[in-house]
Amino acid sequence: MQKQSSPKPSKCIPGGLSVRVMGPFLFFTTLIIIIIIFNSRVSYPNLIFKFAINSKSDAQFVVPYAIHTQISHLQNQLGILLGELHSRNTEPNSISKFSEQVLHIALSLDKLADSLRAFRIDASRRNETSNVDEDLTEPEESEEEQGLPRGKVFNSAEIQSYISPKPNRISGKKNFLGLEAVNPSIAFGCTGMASDVDRYMTYKLYGPCPDDWDLTQKLLLGGCEPLPRRRCFSKSPKKFSKPFPLNSSLWTNPSDVNILWNKYKCKDYSCLVSNETIGKRGFYKCSDCFDLSKRAWEVPTNESESAEFTVDEVLSLKPGEIRIGLDFSPTTGTFAAIMKEKNVTIASGTINLGAPFNEVMALRGLLPLYISIGSRLPFFDNTLDIVHSTLFFDGWIGMELLQFVLFDWDRVLRPKGILWVDRFFCKKEDLNMYLDEINRLGYRKLLWRVVPKTDKEGDEMFFSAVLEKPARG
Repeated sequence: MQKQSSPKPSKCIPGGLSVRVMGPFLFFTTLIIIIIIFNSRVSYPNLIFKFAINSKSDAQFVVPYAIHTQISHLQNQLGILLGELHSRNTEPNSISKFSEQVLHIALSLDKLADSLRAFRIDASRRNETSNVDEDLTEPEESEEEQGLPRGKVFNSAEIQSYISPKPNRISGKKNFLGLEAVNPSIAFGCTGMASDVDRYMTYKLYGPCPDDWDLTQKLLLGGCEPLPRRRCFSKSPKKFSKPFPLNSSLWTNPSDVNILWNKYKCKDYSCLVSNETIGKRGFYKCSDCFDLSKRAWEVPTNESESAEFTVDEVLSLKPGEIRIGLDFSPTTGTFAAIMKEKNVTIASGTINLGAPFNEVMALRGLLPLYISIGSRLPFFDNTLDIVHSTLFFDGWIGMELLQFVLFDWDRVLRPKGILWVDRFFCKKEDLNMYLDEINRLGYRKLLWRVVPKTDKEGDEMFFSAVLEKPARG
């Protein structure tokens, strides 16, 4: 006996409800959620939105973050429902009409979500001041112990505003980068220094920035790089005078009035170079950095006593090929100044080691890069002719960090480019370990020198090398 044919069961969306049942349910759920959005007064930390009701008046609503999740989830459900509705053949006119209604709701919700994101503001925006809100996080010590952010990491309303996505002016339109919104960048290391980041981001909007370069550098060296941008005006010297012409600026001590001295031990330039202030000047690592009469890398040295090569020696290895490069050293730009006179453009990466390294470099007419040791170099692959470093990565550096540094140098160097490791020093027993690591790059040795470091008790060595990057297919 032939079985009676029975209608196929309705396809179900998650939750086990049929399309006919789920349709009206979603419709009313949508209306309820919209009503909740426009009537909610439930607060949620740092999630405040302004939504335009009409052209004449604006209303401000405090919306739980969970609403966004519900909207997103509802949109997904509506998408599934529409697919189900269009796949059925019964009552085509009724289903089509209902489908259009639901589609209209989905589009409305989509616009609402975009509007909420686009008009997100913080409480401090009312008086154009960035404040620190109530701290609702776990204790800061527990965050550092775990190594991961827990709860609401940052309290500053201004940083909450900064890290939120920034949609294009026309919602849904992609810009020339192919993006509908820009996500501002901030380093993961910032989460481990949340209280310092909050201090850094507390200021009056469109007012003067705090004079806090020392806090900024602390954040950079702690791995909070890139730092968030700020909407305030950086402080500048009150009597700033125009810099010297380029030819003379390279070797002329800059004017005191062009530097903000209040965060440094020295309060004028003469203090930075005076023999009477040695040990009291506040900077370290290179005692003669600010003495612009010291023109190193120009006079040939005794190979058995010094590990220093001259600029002319190195440039003669690649006549006419060295045009642009990087110097990563504690420097005020002397290497870059000598190279500039040889028609080579050098960007100098350094930090302010207790003195105005970056300011002096810029006043000399050179290009300072204010970046930390842990930062990825801001250059594209295979673009630089030369990378030079001296007295920065010495025997203190661990092998894993050294590997990351060397591979980043390799990344930015072009094929057949020059890596100049200049006067690297370390303990005698560690020398082979460092040399082996450098040799693993597979570079061709052009110049190579190892000599004792004579200012110590004989247990340290200087090492210098000029190496050529291989062409890798």
